[in-house]
Amino acid sequence: MDNINILTNGIYFPKKQVKNDELERKLNLEEGYIEKRTGIKNRYYAAEEKIEDMALKAAKAALESTEEKENIGLVITATTSTEILMPGISNYVQKNLKIDPCICLDILAGCGGYINAFDIAKMYIGSGNVQKALIIGVDKLSKITDEKDIGTAVVLSDGAGATLIEKDKSNCHKKIYVTNIKSDGEKSDILTYRYGQKIYMDGKEVYRYAVTETVENIKEVLDKVNMTLEEIKYIIPHQSNLKIMKAIASRLHIKMEKIYTDIETRGNTFCASIPIALYDMQKNGLLKPGDKVILLGYGGGLNTGSILMEI
Repeated sequence: MDNINILTNGIYFPKKQVKNDELERKLNLEEGYIEKRTGIKNRYYAAEEKIEDMALKAAKAALESTEEKENIGLVITATTSTEILMPGISNYVQKNLKIDPCICLDILAGCGGYINAFDIAKMYIGSGNVQKALIIGVDKLSKITDEKDIGTAVVLSDGAGATLIEKDKSNCHKKIYVTNIKSDGEKSDILTYRYGQKIYMDGKEVYRYAVTETVENIKEVLDKVNMTLEEIKYIIPHQSNLKIMKAIASRLHIKMEKIYTDIETRGNTFCASIPIALYDMQKNGLLKPGDKVILLGYGGGLNTGSILMEI
């Protein structure tokens, strides 16, 4: 398999921001309840914006920051809340950005679907059929959230993130890239969404799943290449809930500084959360060539996946 480079990232958020005090008044919660339980202070809601336009704006932002716009052979979008089924979001992005005819795919793999999309893109590049791939994670969750359900209403947010990757043309050493992606349909009823309905989440069971299966998944991916957590610069997880991420750190016996979080100001954007985190980290100079990181996705499916890769 060929090495890949992450060329650039782009993000998009709707203009409307919803602070905790607004939701606490609406849900009759005591002041400070939401931040204490979730770590979130702010989230974004799309009003009239369509999900495909959110994806397009994130993709456009990614491409605007690079001159490497030619030879995109794949546009792949991960989402859980799409309303556009045929043609898909990826086709919409390809058309509106005037990308040359290429492979366009939308995938449904739960909240951590960006991990699956990233790995699919890596395999297409490794096959030699694709030189560059545009990977998008997008969700418009405000429309499918039960505003009276405290478990989801205080957490979920709208947003989009896009990542452009390419085959590494240099003659550098073989970069580490290993995955551990699994699905367990037996437990799928703890987090569900059917079109025309609202998201359902069994909070206690989701928490139990999230802090056990993810830890085991990370240990397994490290074992595949005989590495330890001391060699990992960052774990970059799906931004589900700050309490979950702190529990993951505790069970891995690592400091929270090793787990990147931006959920405080972004909220839980499902499939968009990891590319948004990558954008923030790249913008703030936190990722350097040679760094080893673990991208960690988990959620509806139940799907759990990690990618251990060298930047």
